[in-house]
Amino acid sequence: MAPNADESVKLFLSIGLDEKTAATTINNPKVTANLTAVIHEAGVTDGCDRTTGNLLYTVATKHHSNLLLHRPTLFDYIVSSKIKTPAQLDAAVSFFDNHAAEDFKLNEFEEACGVGVEVSAEDIEKAAEKVFEENKSAIVEQRYRTNVGQLLGHVRKSLPWADPKIVKDVIDRKMYELLGERTAADNEKPTKKKEKKEKPAAKAEEKKAAVEATPEPSEEELNPYSIFPQPEQNLMVHTEVFYSDGSVLKCNNKKEVLDKHLKVTGGKVYTRFPPEPNGYLHIGHAKAMFVDFGLAKERGGCCYLRYDDTNPEAEKKEYINHIEEIVNWMGWEPFKITYTSDYFQELYDLAVELIRRGHAYVDHQFTPHPHAGDKWCIYPSYDFAHCTVDSLENITHSLCTLEFETRRASYYWLLHSLDLYMPYVWEYSRLNITNTVMSKRKLNYIVTNNHVDGWDDPRLLTLAGLRRRGVTPTAINAFVRGMGITRSDGSMIHVSRLEHHIREELNKTAPRTMVVLNPLKVVITNLESDKVMELDAKRWPDAQNDDPSAFYKVPFSRVVYIDQSDFRMKDSKDYYGLAPGKSVLLRYGFPIKCTNVVFADDNETIREIHAEYDPEKKTKPKGVLHWVAESSPGKEPIKVEVRLFEKLFNSENPAELNDDWLTDINPNSKVVVSDAYAVSILKDAAVGDKFQFERLGYFAVDKDSEPGKLVFNRTVTLRDSYGKGGK
Repeated sequence: MAPNADESVKLFLSIGLDEKTAATTINNPKVTANLTAVIHEAGVTDGCDRTTGNLLYTVATKHHSNLLLHRPTLFDYIVSSKIKTPAQLDAAVSFFDNHAAEDFKLNEFEEACGVGVEVSAEDIEKAAEKVFEENKSAIVEQRYRTNVGQLLGHVRKSLPWADPKIVKDVIDRKMYELLGERTAADNEKPTKKKEKKEKPAAKAEEKKAAVEATPEPSEEELNPYSIFPQPEQNLMVHTEVFYSDGSVLKCNNKKEVLDKHLKVTGGKVYTRFPPEPNGYLHIGHAKAMFVDFGLAKERGGCCYLRYDDTNPEAEKKEYINHIEEIVNWMGWEPFKITYTSDYFQELYDLAVELIRRGHAYVDHQFTPHPHAGDKWCIYPSYDFAHCTVDSLENITHSLCTLEFETRRASYYWLLHSLDLYMPYVWEYSRLNITNTVMSKRKLNYIVTNNHVDGWDDPRLLTLAGLRRRGVTPTAINAFVRGMGITRSDGSMIHVSRLEHHIREELNKTAPRTMVVLNPLKVVITNLESDKVMELDAKRWPDAQNDDPSAFYKVPFSRVVYIDQSDFRMKDSKDYYGLAPGKSVLLRYGFPIKCTNVVFADDNETIREIHAEYDPEKKTKPKGVLHWVAESSPGKEPIKVEVRLFEKLFNSENPAELNDDWLTDINPNSKVVVSDAYAVSILKDAAVGDKFQFERLGYFAVDKDSEPGKLVFNRTVTLRDSYGKGGK
């Protein structure tokens, strides 16, 4: 064990921690630093009693960041034993959370956390006696299976400042006085009674009751932005910067600095969405937009779209244009569009000041800038520009993903060193989804090396790719909202969860139609060759018969086409397609029965099927097939190209493969069906239009479509696996 570790253990033992807790603490450098700072600030480096030490330990581990401004006051009360129970400490923390300014009233603080309130053993005895009297019958019935925690809660509700250990001892003693010694029956686990099989009506009532008993959603579930403080609360100490000489810098806004900021902003929330224009945005950026733009919108504030253009070697005008366009497509409206390069003069002046104060140096770089041109031959680093531009734009909430948490110290150190206003910084977990990559470096590699067809390839989870695939911004935002704004990092979200939200949206918005991917000719032998019937097909499954707009016309003629996968030469019980001598129902049409199979010259390939239709619809087959017919004798249905997309990578987490990640690309992630047949209503479809191809999935018209040859991308299949293993 290193000497400094020995010293830390000795220090921790001196405040009453047991050896196991002390040893566990030094294995966590952050907690060790926090607890060491707390002990020094509280002035108990020579030791203290165990009660005081446990409270200080709680401050260091549980209430570290949000108490920094008021810690001197809190430590005075803890060390002097004016605050001596966990309940009092929690109350003190709650009071300080609601009183960010330094000028709170001491008498209100003392009243809020029970300072000077003495709870005697007699008080506890009387309160416990009352609780036992009120719950006696239930305790006698349940004996030692009684929920003691509830009894403790009842006592502490009437005596919030009572010592919890004494309360527990009194409760245990009274349980023994009432019930006596534990019996063997008290130690047995309760056996579950075998329930009688309920009638359907009873089960329906139970299901109804379960629905009615569903707990109300939490405030955070209803409003994910409720976790963020208001701008006027930004007086708290944001972070501590530990120097090598042992000193600690506490970073927080002075009251006059915050007042000046609030005067400029009018007390409104100001956020920023700050993408670097070095590639196309992906679904992880959709979460960032939801956090940044969403918070500003929810609070009636403003959100900048700020291009973080400090690395001109990787930036392009193409990316700048794309970002603005995709932000608007996602439904967000920037308060103002700015560039970090707009502030180069201010940043230069601040850099000179930082050098003058002895805190910085300058490097060189000679790359023309896509926005600023060749005016500057040096550019600011990310760490320098990010925090200073946040301050210059009066950002109230600087929100970013957890990998930037390690930069929090430099963020606040720079603003403190330059005497600038400090925004509230909060990091949230980044969005990780299975079977894809979202590293811009890897995305750029597979795009530039033609492993995919550009940044908007529908197999990518770039926002341009998702849009081209037929995904709506509504579905993406619903998916992101469902994730919440948490700090739980490292979790991988199964792609089926995203697909679930896509289906939910398209099921409501995509009209139904019919397309046959691999056509097999069926000749209706008992229908005249020149006869064509116009049948009504539903655009929407719940369409009302008196609503003509909910239907479209499909021709039914002597020649129809079904999919090759819907015919077999050999029938089976679990097969609902067509087979020799078997009947199926053509969707919106008639039952047909296979009467003959015509083979090609090789006697293996099926060239066409002969069938008879039932014009009276007396036959009631189980199988229902989609189909497309000739609109007139000898005229083929319209041909379309259909692109079937699967997951781009075989593994759920290709990044785990390190240098072998490219070998995990799924060679069957894109299958092109060149000669599918479609119903004639699709001939007028435009790029971006979305449909449900019955029995196949949801599809969207691709930008590669040309006059006379439409191209459709499969957005998602019909089957939903979310909730059956998808996280």
